[in-house]
Amino acid sequence: MSIWKYIADRKYLIVFYIFLMIFISFVVYLDTFGGVSPENILYINVVSSILFIFYLSVEYVIKRRYYNQLKDIIANNQEDIADRTPEPRTHEQQLFNNLLSSMHNIQREKIERLYGEKRENQEYITTWVHEVKTPISVVRLLVESNRETCQDQVLNSIEEEIDKIESQVEQALYYSRTDDFSRDYFINELELEKVVKEVVKRNAKIFINKRIKISIDEINLTVLSDKKWLLFIINQVLSNGLKYTDNEGSIHISSQEDEREKRLIIEDNGIGIRLEDINRVFEKGFTGHIGRQHSKSTGMGLYLAKSLARKLGHDINIESEPGKYTRVIICFPKLINYLNVTKM
Repeated sequence: MSIWKYIADRKYLIVFYIFLMIFISFVVYLDTFGGVSPENILYINVVSSILFIFYLSVEYVIKRRYYNQLKDIIANNQEDIADRTPEPRTHEQQLFNNLLSSMHNIQREKIERLYGEKRENQEYITTWVHEVKTPISVVRLLVESNRETCQDQVLNSIEEEIDKIESQVEQALYYSRTDDFSRDYFINELELEKVVKEVVKRNAKIFINKRIKISIDEINLTVLSDKKWLLFIINQVLSNGLKYTDNEGSIHISSQEDEREKRLIIEDNGIGIRLEDINRVFEKGFTGHIGRQHSKSTGMGLYLAKSLARKLGHDINIESEPGKYTRVIICFPKLINYLNVTKM
C-alpha cells in the first residue's frame, strides 16, 4: 500500500480536518474577550497538524503491514487464504477477516458440492458405459451366429451400426475421464507404425464397406506417449476422415521428422473443411457447415483428440481445402529426461 494510495483513501478525513481547523482558528480570532494573539493561533494549528500527521502515520503503518500481508497471500495463490489472513489490529480489519472467512467457507461448500455431483455423474457414466457394452457384445454374438441364415448385407449393416454405437460409447467414457487424466496414463516408448496399423485394423469394416483405399508409408518413428490414449486420439482422427470421405475415396498416412518434432500425417480426399470453420474444428461441440449437413455429427471427436493430445504433451493441427483434401497432423515434440521409459 503506497503512501499516495493511503492519502487518497483518507482524503475526506484530511479535508474535514482542514475545514475544522480553519473554523476553530476563525472563531478564536474573532473572540474579542479571549485576547488570543495570531501567533498563538498559529501555534495551535502547527501542534494540531503535527498530532494529526502523527495519527495518520501510525494508522498508515498498521494498515500498510496488513495490506502487504494480504497481497503476499494473494500473489502466492494460497488456497487456504481464509486461514492465513493477517492478525487484525483494528475492529475494521477483524470484520474484514470475518467476511473473508465467511465467503471462503461458502465457496468451499459450493465447490465440494459440485465435486460431489461431478463424481456421481462420472461414476454413473462409467457404470452406464460398462453396462451398455454387454448388450453390444450380445448383439455381435447374435450377428455372428445367424450369418448362415440371414443375408450378409443386412448383417453387415447391423454390425456397422453396432460399431458406431460402440464408438460413441467409448467417446463418452473418455470424455468422462478427461479431468482425471493424470491418474490414468503411463508414458512408454511406442512404435508409431504398430499403433497406426492397430487403429486401421479397428476400422477395417468401414474401409471395406465404403471401398476406401488406405495407403501407409513406412513409419520408422518411436514416440513417448500412453498407448491407450494415443490409440483413441488417432482413432478419432481416422474415424473423422472416414466419416467425411465419400465411397471409393482414399486415405494416406505418412510421417515426418525434423530436429524439433516427429509428425504423423493423416490425409483424406474427402469433402474438406471451409476456411471459416477450420480454426474452430477443435472447439467443444462445434460441427460447422459440414456437421450441420450430417446430423450425426456431435463435434466432440476432434475436441477430445486435441484435449487429450495436449495433456500428453502432443499437439494436433489441421489443414484443408474444400472439395480436395483434409490433412491432420499429430505432432510429437522431441522430449528428453523421461524416466522409467520401457519399450513396448
